[in-house]
Amino acid sequence: MTDALKLIEPKRSEIAPGVAVLRALPTRVRRLVGAWCFLDHFGPVEGEAMQAFDVGVHPHIGLQTATWLFDGALLHRDSLGSVQPVRAGELNLMTAGQGIAHSEHLGTECTRLHGLQFWIALPDAVRDIAPRFEHHADLPQWRDGDVSLRLFIGEFAGYRSSARVHSPLLGLELHAPTAQALTLSLDPGFEHALYVASGHVRSGEIDVPAMRLLVLPAGADVLQLELAAATCAVLIGGAPFDEAPLMWWNFVARRNDEIAAAREDWQAHRRFGTVADGGVRIPVPPFDLHLRAAGR
Repeated sequence: MTDALKLIEPKRSEIAPGVAVLRALPTRVRRLVGAWCFLDHFGPVEGEAMQAFDVGVHPHIGLQTATWLFDGALLHRDSLGSVQPVRAGELNLMTAGQGIAHSEHLGTECTRLHGLQFWIALPDAVRDIAPRFEHHADLPQWRDGDVSLRLFIGEFAGYRSSARVHSPLLGLELHAPTAQALTLSLDPGFEHALYVASGHVRSGEIDVPAMRLLVLPAGADVLQLELAAATCAVLIGGAPFDEAPLMWWNFVARRNDEIAAAREDWQAHRRFGTVADGGVRIPVPPFDLHLRAAGR
């Protein structure tokens, strides 16, 4: 299994002086893990630097967004009228479907922010469904030795998350306050990847430092890990997504004309509705017709 492991260094973007966001998916090395098509790691940041993570009103189509925090709090608002804070260990899951707009701002009294933002591509059969928002504060949590595990999407080890997704998926947080060895049984029909948000992990002969994505080989049915003290990581997985979605700005589609139409609708204040008290409305960037479908 070691020979087929892939270690990905995320692309770094500085969104404010000294404040970086790391993009682990999509990359040239790997664009999809199951239907997971986007993974951004932000923080940890403190003080005034956190203001860079206030995100104004913007649109989405064809995807689900999943917000997962390790520390801090964000306030979600959307064009359905949802107003929902999310805190560490809770899940905000928004289904864009045919179109939704939302904003995310710092939660009240938030002094430190650290987390992940995921996108999940919707299968073609349901990607035009009505938009939906759900919040999950009571998620399955258990321990394996001194490792705390929290399941936010899918099924694992006899536990099941209540989050509604549209393809077979897995999202699992691992937190090891002390150094621990951990063996996880995997679904060999899934693709899997492990993102190390903090600490350090070793899998076989592969060292995985913080801020790296370890992509497992196809058919892997077990993952053996040595977790350093104070390690926090997230295991994602899913059935191979046998479609080739196009990703541009905040849109996931199948054809350029769909993205062009969504862009025009956002400019014309159509389709996406309004977000009350959501802050600044983010303008759409120029449209690049040379889009690349997401693939492995």
